[in-house]
Amino acid sequence: MVSTEREVDNKDAAEIRKLIEVWAGAVRRKDMPGILQHHAQGFLMFDVPPPLYSKGIAAYEKTWALFFGSSPEPPKFEIRELNITAGADVAFASALMRCIVIEHGRASDLDFRLTIGFRKIAGQWIFVHEHHSIPAEN
Repeated sequence: MVSTEREVDNKDAAEIRKLIEVWAGAVRRKDMPGILQHHAQGFLMFDVPPPLYSKGIAAYEKTWALFFGSSPEPPKFEIRELNITAGADVAFASALMRCIVIEHGRASDLDFRLTIGFRKIAGQWIFVHEHHSIPAEN
């Protein structure tokens, strides 16, 4: 059976949604191999706390120490809304997320935005870019 373009898009979006959900689950378990799985070696991330950007899978891995160090046990890392747009070999996802951060001994919710870029390589969707942001305060 030949798939229509719409069916292909839905299949790709479903695959990407599953990758994101599995990744977020790995974050909640502090499972570093699971977090890094499906990420490109040349992965690029723009994050809220310094550094301004992290390039490469090793640099990305190092950023998780700060997150886990300021998170409760287990970390809260919740996908509140997720939208996915998938083409033939490039896709992006945008999400509203929530985590809990502990600063000066006090826990507080942090709502943030997440954009993830994907490339389809050898038939598999791979994370190539993440951009985390929070709304600017006046």
